[in-house]
Amino acid sequence: MTDDMDLQDWIGRNQVAQDLLRAQPAQFMQATLDREPSLKDGDLLPPLWHWLYFLEAKRASELGRDAHPKKGGFLPPVSLPRRMWAGGRLTFHTPLILGNAAQKRSTIKSITEKSGRSGSLCFVTVAHEIIQDGQCAVTEEQDIVYREDPAPGAPMPQPAPAPDDPDVSKQVTPTEVMLFRYSALTFNGHRIHYDLDYARDVEGYGGLVVHGPLLAQLLMLKAEAELGPLERFSFRATAPLMDHETASLCRNGRDLWVRGPDGRQCMVAEV
Repeated sequence: MTDDMDLQDWIGRNQVAQDLLRAQPAQFMQATLDREPSLKDGDLLPPLWHWLYFLEAKRASELGRDAHPKKGGFLPPVSLPRRMWAGGRLTFHTPLILGNAAQKRSTIKSITEKSGRSGSLCFVTVAHEIIQDGQCAVTEEQDIVYREDPAPGAPMPQPAPAPDDPDVSKQVTPTEVMLFRYSALTFNGHRIHYDLDYARDVEGYGGLVVHGPLLAQLLMLKAEAELGPLERFSFRATAPLMDHETASLCRNGRDLWVRGPDGRQCMVAEV
């Protein structure tokens, strides 16, 4: 891994992005989630849908083997090859309005190296502020984890079991088309979501991996539909879900989780 002092030098780095919150990406997200694409300028942007905006397009020659941008720009040059969005914490201060411009301010908050059952890990936490019309509408902390490639023939770590007594649950089966559309909408080139050979042979998964943010989005929409407008949301990915698997979106009070078809816990969340 890169020298500790080199990585720590990235703490405090920041960048600013501007975007117009156009209605079309939100309409396309509605269609991806099998909803009528009805959102228009002046409407409130649903929570977490700010992930559709402030996207960065690196040249093809500036991408790594996994099709993420090469490290060492805004994000630190962690040498571990595998990268995933591990979780995050969000506070919604005021709704974002479609059709209006907004700004995203991002800062590297912390870099922590650990050792886990699957080898070396590096966690990078990025803090974001989404500002519109002079007001901070959303604050977010995003946790990114870097990890080693799996050893040839090594078994996958055994995931924890999910609770099996939800007050409310709903089944969902992500499809290759849903994963493709979500990758396109968020300009996420990570090959584990669409390149089966890469996902299986290089990163050691049993299929195409459902995006962690997509699972978080499904949990958030479920909670909002059942509980009304929410001020805070936090989530943590605990095990991958494959595109061919049916999962259960579960809730007890303000605790939520995704339960895989074999009972494993794929994500936990709280609102």
